[in-house]
Amino acid sequence: MPSVLDRFLKYIRIPSQAAHDAGKVPSTPGQMTLARELGEELKSLGLADVVVDEHAYVTATLPGNTKGAPVIAFMAHLDTALEVTDDTVRPRLVENYDGGEIILNEADGVVLSPSTFPEMLLYKGETLVVTDGTTLLGADDKAGIAEIMAALEIMIAR
Repeated sequence: MPSVLDRFLKYIRIPSQAAHDAGKVPSTPGQMTLARELGEELKSLGLADVVVDEHAYVTATLPGNTKGAPVIAFMAHLDTALEVTDDTVRPRLVENYDGGEIILNEADGVVLSPSTFPEMLLYKGETLVVTDGTTLLGADDKAGIAEIMAALEIMIAR
């Protein structure tokens, strides 16, 4: 079973940046590439009714195992922000984060600092995923997609 981190690292390597002036959905080819990848993964997990439509919308059904239980929908978007490219994402793991500054790009002076982002301290001792400071990571919303896929796999196993 791939971890959430493994899935996330796989998904962020598929460029899916939005293009607001495209006049179509999906607005870039990478969005369809990611949608197809997710469709195949859903099929391999054993979900039913897997569809990737012409707009890169991915739907699937995990039949319930309890009669009359409520239906749950998991939703996320697969496009990433257009302000900074995502086609050369270079993720880096910061294992056992020590609570200090994280230098993303020394040459450009890009630093993540708890003085600017105090919530970083909540993750002291954890593994953080960061970029090299030249691109977005794509966590919005590929992290959500990775969580959804992992949750589905857990539900299927139970």
